[in-house]
Amino acid sequence: MSSTTLSRGVAGHPAPRAENKSRLIELSVAGMTCASCVRHVENALSAVQGVQSASVNLATERAQVRAPLDLDSTLLTQAVVRAGYEAQVVSNPAQSSNTEAARREADRLELKRDLLLAVLLALPVFILEMGAHAIPAFHHFLAETIGSQNNWYLQFILTSAVLAGPGRRFFVKGIAALLRLTPDMNSLVAVGTTAAYLYSVVATFVPAWLPSGTVNVYYEAAAVIVALVLLGRYLEARAKGNTSEAIRRLAGLRAKTARVQRGEQVSEIAIEEVVVGDLIQLRPGERIPVDGLVTDGNSFVDESMISGEPMPVEKTPDATVVAGTVNQNGALSLRATGVGADTVLSQIIRMVEQAQGAKLPIQTMVDRITMWFVPAVMLIALITFVIWLIFGPQPALGFALVNAVAVLIIACPCAMGLATPTSIMVGTGRAAQLGILFRQGEALQTLMDVRVVAVDKTGTLTRGYPELADLTVAEGFERDQVLALVAAAESRSEHPIARAIVAAAEKRNLAIAPVHNFESLTGLGLRAEVDARQILIGSDRLMTQHKLDSAVFSSIAGKLADEGKTPLYVAIDDKLAAVITVADSIRDTTPEAIAALHEQGLKVVMVSGDNQRTAQAIARQLNIDEVVAEVMPDAKADTVRRLQQTHGPVAFVGDGINDAPALAVADVGIAIGSGTDIAMESADVVLMSGDLTHVSGAIAMSRATMRNIRQNLFWAFAYNAALIPVAAGLLYPFNGMLLSPIFAAGAMALSSVFVITNALRLRRFAA
Repeated sequence: MSSTTLSRGVAGHPAPRAENKSRLIELSVAGMTCASCVRHVENALSAVQGVQSASVNLATERAQVRAPLDLDSTLLTQAVVRAGYEAQVVSNPAQSSNTEAARREADRLELKRDLLLAVLLALPVFILEMGAHAIPAFHHFLAETIGSQNNWYLQFILTSAVLAGPGRRFFVKGIAALLRLTPDMNSLVAVGTTAAYLYSVVATFVPAWLPSGTVNVYYEAAAVIVALVLLGRYLEARAKGNTSEAIRRLAGLRAKTARVQRGEQVSEIAIEEVVVGDLIQLRPGERIPVDGLVTDGNSFVDESMISGEPMPVEKTPDATVVAGTVNQNGALSLRATGVGADTVLSQIIRMVEQAQGAKLPIQTMVDRITMWFVPAVMLIALITFVIWLIFGPQPALGFALVNAVAVLIIACPCAMGLATPTSIMVGTGRAAQLGILFRQGEALQTLMDVRVVAVDKTGTLTRGYPELADLTVAEGFERDQVLALVAAAESRSEHPIARAIVAAAEKRNLAIAPVHNFESLTGLGLRAEVDARQILIGSDRLMTQHKLDSAVFSSIAGKLADEGKTPLYVAIDDKLAAVITVADSIRDTTPEAIAALHEQGLKVVMVSGDNQRTAQAIARQLNIDEVVAEVMPDAKADTVRRLQQTHGPVAFVGDGINDAPALAVADVGIAIGSGTDIAMESADVVLMSGDLTHVSGAIAMSRATMRNIRQNLFWAFAYNAALIPVAAGLLYPFNGMLLSPIFAAGAMALSSVFVITNALRLRRFAA
């Protein structure tokens, strides 16, 4: 798709023009675990001189940076590394996606290995300590066999192995983040488990250092916390893999090889070796490897994975085909017009990736909170420790330690960081499968608030080209005979109306005879001789000049006029033979689309350059609420501004070059995929199939995704608001309830998994 200065920027506003000399740099960032990590990376990138904006997405592990053209991208990766994370510039989206997928799979397998090892080591610790507390007989058995002190020694060995092995990741990253004064989730886990572990070590080896009555061990808390946090990470990694399913499915549509004819030889080569201009030979059932133009053959092509439309599309010479679609029953030859990153499929994948990496306005609130969240939690944990130490029952030190650790562990902000991006990933991915591409992720939120949908008429509500709409013949004439004669007479004209009549005749396989004595009658019509018959085609005024009374068709002409159609009269051998209308007919799906928008409570406005009468006639047929007719192309944007002032947020739907200003001015610009590249580049949302019913589908997806995000945010915030006080021991004075650090770790892991699982429900969305 061609670029244009009318393209919309990251925030949903017109992007900086070329003279600003800025570009969008995308980075792949590894090592982030929570919302605090996101904030740290964003701050590090924003601190690089020249960076205009930086947005980081936890779910996609991507950063989008707006920077000057001459900025060295290595400065960005170095800034991320200094912040404690790994980064590399995404230069080839397809290759990068494969690399990231491989890295994530390796990380998942490493997590699985560490989880299994942590469980094997932590389970005996849990049984030795908690089993002895829960079952008196087991306690006596341990005392009589290995003894209490040896029991603690064994727990020390196993827990040390857990922390030094599977738990090492938390200390390496968490302590480093603490030293940089940018604590994160790893810091909370590291501090919490270290506190429990060191207290237990002192109780085991130098109990005299502790006050009387406080000598106890909490090895099981440290070991089991590590195992449970790793379980949460592993489940999270698996679930996050499912959120990017749409991208993987789209990427899976790429063919690996192509049969290329160079000279007289046809050979199968890797898709990377195909160049523009190559002649591709395609067999039935094969996936089309590149964008191309059919040069020979006839077939039907399944384009459903690109457009969302189930019906195969017929392809004949000069038809365009798209990489990733499937040839069905015929052999085709095609000339490559787009390869590699220039194919429509690659651009769709790029659009979806950029939309998935977007940061919605609602995320700003989350960012402000999470910026201070981890330091606040550490402060709450410290206050909890002090209060329990001073006011708690004996052993006060033990109570203080356990409750402070519980606060640290339960408050990990993973769920907050994942609440918005996971919903965006799944929502935009599912929309892409339905043929709805969100070029700007922000449109997901903005579209929800739209109150008016303004729709361009030509090419959007209608097919965009004239077709034979009505042909009524007088008594004594046959329809096909009249159509053949009229088409023959019109075949000498290049007027769109003439081409529509000729196309209608060709569609019915009517023979078009040679034309003689063709004469164009300026402002009136034409005269010609076909098969020795005199043909006269034109307005009622032309018929009157030739003393032909058009009153025989008066009732039909009146009906056509009410529909906004201009009739043409046909006379054959000085006899009035027929009345014809040619019109840009309404798309079959348009009435259903308008009805769906009304059901969503939206006002529909038609914007058209047609005369008022024609526009009103179409509006009556479609039950459109308001008509703005006789609008010049450059005035469409002004119309959108007026609608915004009157009604509020406006979505504009169009397909042509003259729609680009209106698409850019609207709160959400929606371009239909059958339109021009410049219209698509100016839009926030692209409907690949050109089916207007997808407008209501896009709005429904927006509402469903935002509802999902609000559910996730409520869970993330309500969870922390409710459980941090419980972990601190707020309920203890009332009912004696305390929250074990082990249960805190389990609840923390569950919160992240819940958020991702809730987001995954969007995969079942049906427009």
